[in-house]
Amino acid sequence: MENFKEKLPILIASIIILALLVGAYYFLVVHKETYYTKIDNTKIEEIYDSSNMKYQYTLISYNKNGKEKEVKFKTSRQLREGAYLELEIMQIRGVVNWKEVQVNDLPEDVKIIMNAK
Repeated sequence: MENFKEKLPILIASIIILALLVGAYYFLVVHKETYYTKIDNTKIEEIYDSSNMKYQYTLISYNKNGKEKEVKFKTSRQLREGAYLELEIMQIRGVVNWKEVQVNDLPEDVKIIMNAK
């Protein structure tokens, strides 16, 4: 029993460290939020990046419940004016993926906010 009491703080610390690592992995690698936006080519700036990204958009986007968030993302080309995008956003990395969607694919709250009906 004495031996267990000596090892208990190490066991607790190990569990806490493991929980922190799992939490960090979840928020940095796994957890993605989906937001929706509409392309406005007046909100684009040309950038000079070492990658093939030539443009950066700064747009207001909304999650499925209508929560607003300003989002920046880079593209290799100008996108179609008025196109609706579904954005995958990660906590630290920002936009990791986007795709064009149709108005019917937008959540109802987002349609109302964007006057997309």
